[in-house]
Amino acid sequence: MIAYVKGKLAHKDPAHVIIDANGIGYYIHISLNTFAQIKDQEACQLHTYMHVREDAQTLYGFSGHAEKKLFMHLISVSGIGPSTGLVMLSSLSSEEITSAIINEEVSVIQSVKGIGSKTAQRAILELKDKLRKEGFEPADDKLLAGSNNTLKQEALSALLTLGINKNIAQKSIETILKKSDNSINLETLIKKALQNA
Repeated sequence: MIAYVKGKLAHKDPAHVIIDANGIGYYIHISLNTFAQIKDQEACQLHTYMHVREDAQTLYGFSGHAEKKLFMHLISVSGIGPSTGLVMLSSLSSEEITSAIINEEVSVIQSVKGIGSKTAQRAILELKDKLRKEGFEPADDKLLAGSNNTLKQEALSALLTLGINKNIAQKSIETILKKSDNSINLETLIKKALQNA
């Protein structure tokens, strides 16, 4: 099992990359979320999952361990293979997927190409409790969804690192964004959230 691949990005596009690791080029399928994280880098490390079938050995790569963990959960559901799991992670953010599963939003999961009603319901049934046990909670007022997803996520991460309670941090970020009409930079958002927390 290959846990990760680290090296120079010899080729990259939104669907796959080739990483040159000590002269060996690893062809790795990636999600759009991972591509967005690494598109400006010359070298990177991807957490990988190797899918082995009789006719193929395929590597899937993820910029973060959390995305890989969610991918592993998704492909454990009957009807969701690695390709469909990757399409899900490209269509929705990890936060949107976990929120949809925990909040039982079948239509959100079903909006992904290749996911039917039965598969969406099965994913919710099989993963809801697992994701809750791992600390995923439904986002308050869709806190982590929408166009400011990255900004909110980065601000929340910074506040949690600084020791602020998650619920307090989320409410503070949401309040500030509503007052600023969502036109605020990350540094200012964190400073204001710290003052409010």
